[in-house]
Amino acid sequence: MKRESIIEILLFTVSLFSLVSLMGIVLSIFGEAIPFFREVPFLDFITGKRWYPTSEPPCFGLLPLLAGSIVVTIGAMLVSLPIGLGTALYLSEFAKPGVREILKPFVELLAGIPSVIYGFFGMVILAPLVQKIFRVPVGLNAFTASLLLGVMTLPTIASIAEDALNSVPVTLREASLALGATKWETATRIVLPAAKSGILTSIVLGAGRAAGETMTVLMVAGGAAVIPRSIFQPVRPITATIAAEMGEVAMGSVHYHALFALAAVLFLSTLCFNILAERIKGREG
Repeated sequence: MKRESIIEILLFTVSLFSLVSLMGIVLSIFGEAIPFFREVPFLDFITGKRWYPTSEPPCFGLLPLLAGSIVVTIGAMLVSLPIGLGTALYLSEFAKPGVREILKPFVELLAGIPSVIYGFFGMVILAPLVQKIFRVPVGLNAFTASLLLGVMTLPTIASIAEDALNSVPVTLREASLALGATKWETATRIVLPAAKSGILTSIVLGAGRAAGETMTVLMVAGGAAVIPRSIFQPVRPITATIAAEMGEVAMGSVHYHALFALAAVLFLSTLCFNILAERIKGREG
């Protein structure tokens, strides 16, 4: 009993450390963001269409950065969603055990590749290719960033969706096949609807992964803080703005606190993605 009590205390301490670390991050972000709103009205920040922090007077508009984040996130999901769900469905329902053992590690390996490698590949190979094929002025744009983010989020969607599909009871499959349904009909009309909760969770978490990516979008999105009118236009998402400007900004300046305001927006967005995922899991669980 004494040993169990010690282990319980250690586990509680570890859990408490995680909570304290999270609270420290939250307090530091929002604590540094508050002084910005003493200088710039909240409504002006939310509805502003220009982000020029070094101009005179400086402009701190969130809309172009938020639009860039939304465009590349939606583009990434359009790439990763069909491929990820198709991969999960094949691995769960159609692949032979030997094939599954070979393919699944390769899919999961995509998640382990550093984001700077994706960015370097995008700059050197993918961007010139996009520029040549689509005949656009520059290959570093929202389309290129979306393609790379789609590949980066693919393992998240594929892995979680496959786990959801595998959790569907075998008896449902057997009953469907016994009634004369084909394997494809069973997979698409029985297994997929039964795993709806886990699949929706994978989509939400994949979108959160794409929205929070930094290095890749910093390298290949183009870096233009404008509201995009085309998928082939350079953009600058929120994450890329923070990474690009934090190293050169004067500590304590309005610009400095503005970057923390962006971080607060990004934190709240990620929090919403995670809450939504948990609610979806809880509703169907």
